[in-house]
Amino acid sequence: MRGALVFLAVFALGVIITLGAPTLPPGRAIYDMLGVPPVTYPTLGIPTVTLVSGVFNGVVYGVIAWLAYSAIERAMKKEPKPEEKKPESEEKKDQPPKASPP
Repeated sequence: MRGALVFLAVFALGVIITLGAPTLPPGRAIYDMLGVPPVTYPTLGIPTVTLVSGVFNGVVYGVIAWLAYSAIERAMKKEPKPEEKKPESEEKKDQPPKASPP
């Protein structure tokens, strides 16, 4: 669940930063590789190519941040140590003697 929040936060930052700096890679490169002709009209007052590049950047950087977060979280988890087994002779000392049948 926290990984999804990391992805969403980085996605939003990626889109916002790309709107301010449209040449931020790899968004425009992905757009060009798709072979889509550049669109000249704006969407929501923003050039469409910039908006699409921002979404691509948000997804790419969001996935990278999510993978890094997941790897670090997994590495930081402390695995429970299995209890050390006592030798059989010590186990017998800890137990009370068994009563013998009459």
